[in-house]
Amino acid sequence: MTSSFEVALALGLLIALIGTLASRVDVVLIALPLLACAAIGFDRKPRAGARSTMRVDVTRRAGDDNTGNFTGNFTSNSTDHFTSHFEYRIEVEAPAGTELVHLRITPQGSSSHELILAARDLVTVTGRLPIVHSGRQRVVEVGCRLIGVDSGWLSIPVPQAVVERVVDPAVVPIGSVPLPHRLTGLTGIHGSARPGDGGEFRDVHPYAPGDRLRRIDWKATARRSQGFGDLYVRRTDATSDATLILVMDSREDVGERIEDWSGRPGDGSGLTSMDLAREAASSLATAAIGTGDRVGLIDLAAYDGVVNAGAGKRQLERLLRRIAMCRPSGTWLSRRRAPIVPNGAIVYLFSTFLDDDVTAIALRWRAAGHRVIAVDVLPTPLFDGSGQHTRLAHRIVMAERRRRIADVRANGVELFRWQEDAEQPSRIAVLRALSRAGRRRR
Repeated sequence: MTSSFEVALALGLLIALIGTLASRVDVVLIALPLLACAAIGFDRKPRAGARSTMRVDVTRRAGDDNTGNFTGNFTSNSTDHFTSHFEYRIEVEAPAGTELVHLRITPQGSSSHELILAARDLVTVTGRLPIVHSGRQRVVEVGCRLIGVDSGWLSIPVPQAVVERVVDPAVVPIGSVPLPHRLTGLTGIHGSARPGDGGEFRDVHPYAPGDRLRRIDWKATARRSQGFGDLYVRRTDATSDATLILVMDSREDVGERIEDWSGRPGDGSGLTSMDLAREAASSLATAAIGTGDRVGLIDLAAYDGVVNAGAGKRQLERLLRRIAMCRPSGTWLSRRRAPIVPNGAIVYLFSTFLDDDVTAIALRWRAAGHRVIAVDVLPTPLFDGSGQHTRLAHRIVMAERRRRIADVRANGVELFRWQEDAEQPSRIAVLRALSRAGRRRR
């Protein structure tokens, strides 16, 4: 890189050479200040082996609101989705001979900020920005450059330091979790249709080989026996667990602003479909594992996006971590058939249903006999700044989407919207109704 030291040295030598060739002492004297500045700059330049260090620390803090000294415009239909913020701290330790430190800071969702600070033993810059999305995200990007005395030298720009963090999605309490129509587990808390131990009363049945003696109902025996040796036992329904498979459609991330659907980069504000999908999947996984059920995960757009079904605290931690890592990939894995789902499992499909690919997979699962519940995670649209052509395109897309949803419902796929709306029943009421429907079917 060209610095003032190199310019002063080259210009001073050139003027001195011209003065010498022209035998002009006054011209040579003009070159002396330039050569002196070059000598001073060279003397104050850091010696070989001198190093500068830059450290960027990011901490998540809880707060009463999601505002801070951040210059973004955060307009959203859900202002209380996150109530915490990131605090970042940038520390630069410059070597001796440094006069200024040039920082380029690019917080998430904002333009770059240029800062020129006086060099000290330790240069510190702090700031904070609200958390508006879940999942893996870039918090801040920092670039650094050192400037010598009187700009006598400039350091090579340090490559930008990119700090990423994974934000866990919010977990919404759920009272009722819809279960499969047919339970296949041997133990659990859900009543099944087969006889066994631990469930509700089934009937009174004559004693048969294999029945336990402690199940003999002496009152029923005294009342029903027709002869010596006739015994009657009380039978109960067995308890079982359920298997839930959460399917994430992470091919794209659709935001609230209709203007951003065309691929134009937005300001990063507002809820997105992946925010809602991560929140819904985390909430269902927490509620299901809390009742002892087995939960697995499939990411349709990731090669390693499969978590085998399991139960327990470690399985929940594994699921929540993988759900938080789900993010739009922009690619679609070519699938000749739907991913394999355990026999008797219920499938929760989180998607925006803006194309026919996910719809076809849901219908294949339904045709295989699985109970499929489609969770609509398309955010409520915002039309701020959208033109007439954009609104017309949105109407066409929504008409195709309604046709697609009607098709899956006609084929037995149950569907409900995750984001609550004043015009629709609450999320808790819909889940309770779906749970009752599952019990009636069993």
